[in-house]
Amino acid sequence: MSRVQNVLVGSVRTALGWVPAQWLPGGTPDPLIGRHGEIGRQASRVDGALKVQGQARFSAEVAMEGLCYAALVHSTVTRGRIARLDTAAAEAAPGVLLVVTHRNMPRVASPSLISMTDPTATGNSSLPILQDDQVHYNGQVVAAVVAETQEQADHAASLIAIDYEAAPAETRFEEAKAGARVIPSLLIERNHLSFGRAERELARSPHKVDNRYRTPWQNHNAIELHALTVAWGDDELTVHDTTQMIAAEAATLAKLFGLKREQVRVLSPFVGGGFGGKGFWDHQVAAVAAARMVGRPLRLQLSREGVYRIIGGRSPTEQRVAIGADEDGRFTALLHDGWSVMPPYGACPEAYTLGTRAAYRAKSFEILQRHVDMAVVPNTFMRAPGEAIGTFALESAVDELAHALALDPIELRLRNLPDKHPITGAPFSQHAPAKSWADGAARFGWERRSTTPGARREGEWRIGMGCGSGSFPYVRMPGAAVRLSVRHDGTASLACSGQEMGMGTATVLAQQVADRLGLPLAAVSIEIGDSALPAAPLAGGSGQTVSIAGAILAAAEKLPAELLRLAGNDSPLAGLRPGEVRLAREGLAGAEEPSRHESFRSILTRANRDEVSVTASGTPPLEMLKFAMHSTAAMFCELRVSDVTGEVRVDRLLGSFDCGAILNPRTAASQFRGGMIMGLGLALTEETLFDERSGRIMNPTLADYHVPAHMDVPEIEVMWTDIPDPRSPLGARGIGEIGITGVAAAVANAVFNATGKRVRDLPITLDKLL
Repeated sequence: MSRVQNVLVGSVRTALGWVPAQWLPGGTPDPLIGRHGEIGRQASRVDGALKVQGQARFSAEVAMEGLCYAALVHSTVTRGRIARLDTAAAEAAPGVLLVVTHRNMPRVASPSLISMTDPTATGNSSLPILQDDQVHYNGQVVAAVVAETQEQADHAASLIAIDYEAAPAETRFEEAKAGARVIPSLLIERNHLSFGRAERELARSPHKVDNRYRTPWQNHNAIELHALTVAWGDDELTVHDTTQMIAAEAATLAKLFGLKREQVRVLSPFVGGGFGGKGFWDHQVAAVAAARMVGRPLRLQLSREGVYRIIGGRSPTEQRVAIGADEDGRFTALLHDGWSVMPPYGACPEAYTLGTRAAYRAKSFEILQRHVDMAVVPNTFMRAPGEAIGTFALESAVDELAHALALDPIELRLRNLPDKHPITGAPFSQHAPAKSWADGAARFGWERRSTTPGARREGEWRIGMGCGSGSFPYVRMPGAAVRLSVRHDGTASLACSGQEMGMGTATVLAQQVADRLGLPLAAVSIEIGDSALPAAPLAGGSGQTVSIAGAILAAAEKLPAELLRLAGNDSPLAGLRPGEVRLAREGLAGAEEPSRHESFRSILTRANRDEVSVTASGTPPLEMLKFAMHSTAAMFCELRVSDVTGEVRVDRLLGSFDCGAILNPRTAASQFRGGMIMGLGLALTEETLFDERSGRIMNPTLADYHVPAHMDVPEIEVMWTDIPDPRSPLGARGIGEIGITGVAAAVANAVFNATGKRVRDLPITLDKLL
């Protein structure tokens, strides 16, 4: 166990303390595993009606009396200091209430950098926010203007005159590589892994590939822009924000502005897409400070360009993957190293080697990441951070080796699938990638693939098929808490601060509450998106659903004792002890005598109570430390490439997933397809154009940064093994990010099969194929 894992275990044990037997690693599975009820059914989204009727209120739509508006000013140099700052014209402009600069900004500390072991840490950057005249990257916030209308604020912001004294800054990736540093850990994993002298084994191997793969900068483009509406009152702060970390943001704002935690309330019931970018950035601090200074409610919504300027995205990488194999194609060496950007003031390593550690069995391994320091907005999590681009490099190399061996690429993968974690030796909790490959290949028609690149043609179009494997780890975060209530009228509610970002969280929560209480789905209501509710973890790492599910299980175990206490001596349950009753059929029943049953309504009527509630937290995620727990994907692509223009048209995508039990097939399919569409963007269209002369992003608009549009998206088919993981709540693992992994490799490998040209530098654009 690594030092970082020891820290994680210690923190969850300290925070939560008790560990029921069924949640000890290897203990009794969740009783809902294998049961058929609301879980596993294609339930419609419980928030769907509100959204299609326009009644779902997002952060930039909150109405407040006396609302004013803010606009930000961004640095136009990369590094240096503000030499001259003239705000007179802006202050005199119509409607302007306040201009905020480092001269009048309140003194606030930088937020603690986000951490896997501190659930209250939120910062993506440790840089001071409007605290001095220093500039650290091109796009940094250097001023804010508050006015009566958004138009007045935007106009006044353009009137601020700033001269800079520029300083030397590292903005060239290739040159910055010379000063790269090696950090000890990647999230909770050790960075450098060396096992079995891999370079020597590679040199000795009769078959080998050894190449470099490059992926570009990428930016977040959620359909909802980052926005917050802020109001102060009697030293209490209310923030309506588009955020993925409600409880942690409330704790951070309290710390930064000298308030008690209970004086801050963050609300975010609906988020229009997050993907890792809706964290904690400079604009939140600037808006809260400005609202306090002006003494009125305030709204700040970033422009699309503003998102590019101050919200980090995916780091560029240069990755070396080398694989050695014996005559049978068994891996003798697997090496994965390279460079990515993470400035010292950042907190999010682009952990592109993490997926490689569990993907294949090999005689030796050498894995290492180096972090390049550049003067840029700090990068952050972006859907499957690391795994999305790491699988491109690894799975392209596997395909290259299969071609060199004249072996079917699926067969090569199957020969090297591990039966336990290749590095740690830990047993897999549930692991059926071979079934995913077999099922997916059969459905896709893989047997029609030509083994000779460039052999299939239709007129000007060369046709090819490719595949790639994807993976993403199981994450259950400590500290998730819920309040579970049953009411006199036979309904129930669940409350926690979790986020609904469109993936169906609220729906799946309602389904599992219904099954645990024996209620119909219509009898369950969900309250989320409010830091005043029991704290849920951030929505990230594909871990929110199982984290909250663990807390719901704990609450469901606690509720019978409270109901039994209220039932009294006149109940059919009289004389039974808490361990001898269970939740069943809209009430409570004897575990050994199901006929001894009383409904929630009857119990609460006798007790003269309208409702009964329990609050509980999930147990420590010790299953993560004893078992290897990974979701896997087998991705298949069929496409055509024009001989005339080099255009790539993807005709079909299929994703075959092994990711535990599927809780709601409808919302799961949506998540898988969304990830695969994002994988298409990674493969073919998305690239942030970074001017290495000035350190400035040059395409900060959706007109110039190309995310896949409707016409770019082909037929997408998804399927899954639906084999429950016995060590996780509900038998489930996360699905939000597995859909993007492996897609870019499948596309690139299909391009090779169609044309014979190997593209190792994303995105795959026309010039690389002509």
